[in-house]
Amino acid sequence: MRHEVLFSGFGGQGIILSAVILGRAAALYDNKYAVQTQVYGPEARGGASMSAVVIDDDPILYPKVKKPDIYVIMSQQGFEKYGAGAPPSATMLLDSELVLERPECRYREIPSTKEAKDGLGRVIVANIVMLGAVVTATRVVSKEAIEQAVLDSVPKGTEDLNMAALRRGFELGEQNSN
Repeated sequence: MRHEVLFSGFGGQGIILSAVILGRAAALYDNKYAVQTQVYGPEARGGASMSAVVIDDDPILYPKVKKPDIYVIMSQQGFEKYGAGAPPSATMLLDSELVLERPECRYREIPSTKEAKDGLGRVIVANIVMLGAVVTATRVVSKEAIEQAVLDSVPKGTEDLNMAALRRGFELGEQNSN
């Protein structure tokens, strides 16, 4: 089954890393095919950035995301630029503190930035909290695959913090449905 996942937020939130980790989880640990792309320009820190992953059980013949079925939106500017036109059939996970509008499609409000800052003491892991929520809310990859991909991708010495963030995201993805 093909999934097209679009991540958007502001530069510095780890949007590209999130897509890379999700693609790694699919390709290396869930025996799927994955292709990751990204868009960022001079607004790399502060402006809206976007990264996307195509995940499929079959070889991917066209690597670009045409019709995302999963949106992960972590800023209002990212919502305006990439998420506002999400079709009703899509699922969106949005940072409930940073995204002010709500889409027409199914969505889950995930307080990823608040949880990272207040619950874990490090706002820098908000993207990992959100990744955990994406996995439990959509089942796009397995929990085991994303755990291994996170451990492969984070700086040495931050594994415990990132795994705590991921597990908190798992919990939030299961609870916050709309």
